[in-house]
Amino acid sequence: MTKISMKTIRNLNEKDLRSKMLDNRTDLAKLRVDSSKGTLRKESGKLKPIRKNIARMLTRLNEMEKKK
Repeated sequence: MTKISMKTIRNLNEKDLRSKMLDNRTDLAKLRVDSSKGTLRKESGKLKPIRKNIARMLTRLNEMEKKK
């Protein structure tokens, strides 16, 4: 998974943003399970970008909530 820019995140509506965040969280959970088992080799560099993408999405959701 690559970095999702804030520009892209700002163009998404709330429903799409929540579904994309849910997908990222499930990917992160799978990677964490693999990491704990010790089978995570090539994907070890994917953990940090996914965490940062989730943080960006949460930031945007909070901005949307404050505007309401």
